[in-house]
Amino acid sequence: MKIFDATAVNSTALDPQRIQRRTVWVLSAAQLLSGIGSGASLSVGSLLAVQLSGSNAWAGSVTTTMTLGAAAAALPLAGLAGRRGRRTSLVTGLLAAMAGALLVIVSTVTLNFPVLLAAAALLGLGTAANLQARFAAVDLAAPEHRGRSLAIVVWAVTIGAVAGPNLIRPGAIVGEALGLPALAGPFVFSAAGLAMAALLLLFGLRPDPLLLAARLRSGSPAEAGAKGTSAARRQHGLRHGLRAIKASPRARLALLAVIAAHGCMAAVMSMTPLHLQLLTEGPLAGMPDGHAHAASTDVLVLIGFTISLHIAGMYALSPVMGWLTDKTGRLTVILLGHGLILVSVLVAGFGQSQPVLVTVGLVLLGLGWSAATIAGSTLLAESVGADDRVLVQGVSDTMMGVAGAVGAGFSGLVMSGVGYQGLNLAAAAVALAVLAAAVGAAARDRSAPAPA
Repeated sequence: MKIFDATAVNSTALDPQRIQRRTVWVLSAAQLLSGIGSGASLSVGSLLAVQLSGSNAWAGSVTTTMTLGAAAAALPLAGLAGRRGRRTSLVTGLLAAMAGALLVIVSTVTLNFPVLLAAAALLGLGTAANLQARFAAVDLAAPEHRGRSLAIVVWAVTIGAVAGPNLIRPGAIVGEALGLPALAGPFVFSAAGLAMAALLLLFGLRPDPLLLAARLRSGSPAEAGAKGTSAARRQHGLRHGLRAIKASPRARLALLAVIAAHGCMAAVMSMTPLHLQLLTEGPLAGMPDGHAHAASTDVLVLIGFTISLHIAGMYALSPVMGWLTDKTGRLTVILLGHGLILVSVLVAGFGQSQPVLVTVGLVLLGLGWSAATIAGSTLLAESVGADDRVLVQGVSDTMMGVAGAVGAGFSGLVMSGVGYQGLNLAAAAVALAVLAAAVGAAARDRSAPAPA
């Protein structure tokens, strides 16, 4: 089965199927390389924030700033893709993130906390680019192969993101060999991975999948460019997207499920490295210059292992969550996802004194996030009109970023006030609220009269 009309294909002297296969593998390799950067940042970001600021209250600031950077960049990068293609947009995001990784190294050498926050914002552009890469994988895909193409790219993210935290020990060795602080070492790998990913996309993502798809549909490069520009403009209609979501009760529930899951995940995950460090070694503060002492390599390995398992929970079983969403229904998997989040934060909160239970809780948290995000995103797409779908998905990604930033930003203050257990109980309250809303929606569906 051909993806496009044979006449259009012959007119361009290109084979879209062959280009699609190459596109998926190029994107997957780039995602693997760039995922190393995000994994390292999640593992040591809170420790760096405390070490450079001298206060536990700032522990969530790196994750918050990264998430805000990703949220702020999502729609502009989509607009850039509409005007110039996926390659330009993705390479721009990854090069910005590479600059951010290098700036993290500068911040650790100079002990400059504001520089660390600026670096985190740039790293957020890499996160936004990685999210957009999922859609680039289906630009040229046949309808029956879109899920498979997207899943391959998601799996590639998993490999890179899980490997990233486990590079902490090798990174520390490399950092010391280069005369850098131990916590700066992993970002040497991050910068290298991001640079290689950007080069791979720059030279390998040719022809550009989004521009080629538009040209094959329209048969005219000029018309394709006009359509791309129009689509880019629509991407910035935040008000229109919010109105479309507000008009549909199911879309509102779907958005609630997605942003609540992301907020809970970001809040608990961003504070777990600090909690494990405090649990095993005590407070970081205490150096005469007002900065905190560095955590030991053994603790960094424990943190890296825990976060890598959490990230594996987030992404490794995503095809299973998609299958369950199709087989059992969207609301069922939303209930499953937030049920897992509820169990996870109770396990981590009440088991806070045992690293093993904290790790189990983080794995369950990742699985709950995966189920709620996949089912919620699917329900959201089905609950709005086709003309609004892409815009609504962009709005959802932006609001997910804001929710993650709020969760990570307030998590340090909450943990300082009520401890790690209190932070987890706050996340439990959010999960319970979503469960109540989903149960109510399921009850309304059962009570609704069957169609004639």
